[in-house]
Amino acid sequence: MANYQVPRGTQDLFGSEIQKWQRIELLIRQLSDVFGYEEIRTPEFEHTEVFKRENDSSDVVNKEMYTFMDRGERSLTLKPEGTAGIIRSFVEHKMYSNPDMPYKFFYLSPCFRYERPQKGRMRIHHQFGIEVIGDKNPMIDAEVISLGLSLVQTLGMKDLKVLINTLGDSISRESYKKALVEHFKEPISHFCGDCQRRYEQNPLRILDCKIDHEDPAMINAPKLIDYLNDESKTYFNSVLTILKASDIDVEVNDKLVRGLDYYTHTVFEVVSVNADMGSQSTVFGGGRYDDLVKDFGGPELSGIGFGMGIERLLVALEAEKIDLSEEESSDVYIVSIGQEASDYAYQLSNFLRLNGFVTHFDYYQRSFKAQFKTAERKKAKVVIIIGEDEMKKGQVVLKNIATQEQRAVDEGEILHQLAHWLDENHIHHEENEQEGETHE
Repeated sequence: MANYQVPRGTQDLFGSEIQKWQRIELLIRQLSDVFGYEEIRTPEFEHTEVFKRENDSSDVVNKEMYTFMDRGERSLTLKPEGTAGIIRSFVEHKMYSNPDMPYKFFYLSPCFRYERPQKGRMRIHHQFGIEVIGDKNPMIDAEVISLGLSLVQTLGMKDLKVLINTLGDSISRESYKKALVEHFKEPISHFCGDCQRRYEQNPLRILDCKIDHEDPAMINAPKLIDYLNDESKTYFNSVLTILKASDIDVEVNDKLVRGLDYYTHTVFEVVSVNADMGSQSTVFGGGRYDDLVKDFGGPELSGIGFGMGIERLLVALEAEKIDLSEEESSDVYIVSIGQEASDYAYQLSNFLRLNGFVTHFDYYQRSFKAQFKTAERKKAKVVIIIGEDEMKKGQVVLKNIATQEQRAVDEGEILHQLAHWLDENHIHHEENEQEGETHE
């Protein structure tokens, strides 16, 4: 039997739900522009090696990718995250030859991961991300965190905590990995299968375990800060100093390593502390990567970025009782009586739309009463009435819903009268809001 429902882990978006997405996407574009970021779009699928590189121990690569062979026997993978494809594009198009570094990108893109669906975690999730490539500077680390915070705070979120850590440079990490290998040598046998695999591939990722995180061996594991060289300590302290000067409170979490293997130096997560968020508390997170550009065949250039799932963001907004949906409204509804008036209503509606007015009209020649009820449901600000008498006179009747004023105007005066009334209604609405604020 055919299955005509959405696949598990996916959803349809429409109505008031799509309005929330549109408001978030608009704010993303506005903020990204203010911060000087340019949009980049990369393919929804790439050659598998773009995402699956040697010795990668992350769950995204080993468990969650949608990979398939095309008809040319090439292994392709649906994009599970945004960074790798952008770095591939950066290197392929030799953007590093541009003297105006760093490059600052933002993207809005669907990502695909085969994981257990739950609230805020879908198999197709939509990600807003930014990447700054070409400069290693603590101020950029702070700016990236600041941009993400600006977005969620502008949307009204308050129940937030910024977690931050450093993974140090390659020399510091190698010393630390050796200490972890020695520390977990005996207890690793009773850890989960993921930890045992990570022990062999990247022992740092053991610290990201959600199953054995309360094991004494995990709690008493060596701390990376004790293995940082002076350069790594200086860089991290500079990031913390700049964030403090920017009035951004952070909590250093020495167990924070993030879920992808390419991170170096600064890693961070912004989490919701709202009790309703449960285990899905991360709103956005990211970090710096020193080696990724070089791994793709480019020069030794550092980068930093973050990813923010729109679905997860909406769950966090819901937990704080922040509703982004807006009631449907329109500028004009045209009520027509008779075939000739209906034909004219069609022409007039197109004319008004081309002049920027959100316009609806009745296609079915229903009764006068039924059309007015629809105008009310559409929250029309002005109703235009066209009947036989109006057609004979070359006029229409305009009714201002806010003031209940009604007047007959010639065809040539419609635009002027609409513009006047709608602007007047806007001013009247703002005055009412200000009076309400004064009385509170």
